[in-house]
Amino acid sequence: MSAPPGHIQQQIDHLFRYESGKMVAVLSRLLGMQQLETAQDIVQDTLLQAMQTWSYNGLPDNPAGWLHRVARNKAIDILRREKRFRRLAPQYASLLESEWTLSQTVQHFFLDNEIQDSQLRMMFACCHPSIPAESQVALTLKTLCGLGVHEIARAFLTGDETIAKRIYRAKEKIKAEQIEPEVPAGEELAVRLDAVLKSLYLLFNEGYHSAHPELLIREDLCFEAMRLCKLLTEHPQTALPRTSALLSLMCFQSSRLGARLDDMGNIILLKYQDRKKWYGPLIQKGFDYLDAAAEPFEESPYHLEAAIASLHAAAPSFEATNWTHIYQLYDLLSRMQPGPMVSMNKAIALGQAGKPKEALQQLLTLEGLEKHHLYHACVGELYAATGDKIKALDHFQKALTLAQSQAEKGLLLRKMNLLKDE
Repeated sequence: MSAPPGHIQQQIDHLFRYESGKMVAVLSRLLGMQQLETAQDIVQDTLLQAMQTWSYNGLPDNPAGWLHRVARNKAIDILRREKRFRRLAPQYASLLESEWTLSQTVQHFFLDNEIQDSQLRMMFACCHPSIPAESQVALTLKTLCGLGVHEIARAFLTGDETIAKRIYRAKEKIKAEQIEPEVPAGEELAVRLDAVLKSLYLLFNEGYHSAHPELLIREDLCFEAMRLCKLLTEHPQTALPRTSALLSLMCFQSSRLGARLDDMGNIILLKYQDRKKWYGPLIQKGFDYLDAAAEPFEESPYHLEAAIASLHAAAPSFEATNWTHIYQLYDLLSRMQPGPMVSMNKAIALGQAGKPKEALQQLLTLEGLEKHHLYHACVGELYAATGDKIKALDHFQKALTLAQSQAEKGLLLRKMNLLKDE
């Protein structure tokens, strides 16, 4: 009996988020980084084949294994057509000729003394120093993390066209310089770490506060970022303080996932969240990794953001939060890593610390977020706190126009209606 199309589509969407990056990583390792687009095409073709086959025959016992096997066979067909076996190392070529022994090939490719996870290996490969840093991260997020151009553009506070060009230039650089998917060892591995960490940071952020119109939270992205970051904390060359600091931040943030939406999918602001629903074991992990990030001494933006998150986690209530300390940490962060989002969060902390007028002035002089809904929502909040309802409603309306998430639009409408009723 064929499975319902809607159920199959849900399974495909789920597997795409979890497996596509891993599949592209394995195929790129096999075909070469110059054929990144071919690897992506194979994955897309495999997902389409799954949709057709599963709709008729039902789900296989191991859907993820089915996808990897079909994608692998498609890659083998390409290698055979192009007669590229001779270019492969002899031990790989002899194994590839037999489908029965291909699993041994995959193991031989990836289980070495460096990075054992295939997706993580390819992240380091995409962060090749010949590729501009901003393009490294964009390519990694698009190719290996399954994010769309629009999602990446939002993370970088830029336009879709800019991100598309960065990804295109990165792929052209790989082809022109014939960059291979090799991961360097020793100190050279650590050189590429910052770009990989930034990729994981942005992947987690997209999961925590998604650009998807129907899904404000995408837990699968959060947990995938945490899984990969944890692997980095376990590798001697990448287990640096900033790696532990980033994982600490992720633990603190993800501990609140279960308290951020109500049963109807409405946003629950931090001020009104039931802190009993914050997941204690993850909070403790956050403090453990923050302790691990203290030695040897190192300063990074992740240290400061994790420290801020720890203050929220330690506070018994919203009112008891040490907002003055949080403001001071954001001030340090704005000096270390200047940017409009950091400046906005700094102003928010100042407003919560009892200085809404000063916070409002900081926001009104801020440039770079004029088209971001969160900026106008924050300005609206501060206008409301200072008693100017008309300007507050005006900025809430601007935020409503710019917001893409249905949950965020619902929150803004509730704020506006509450303000009108006062």
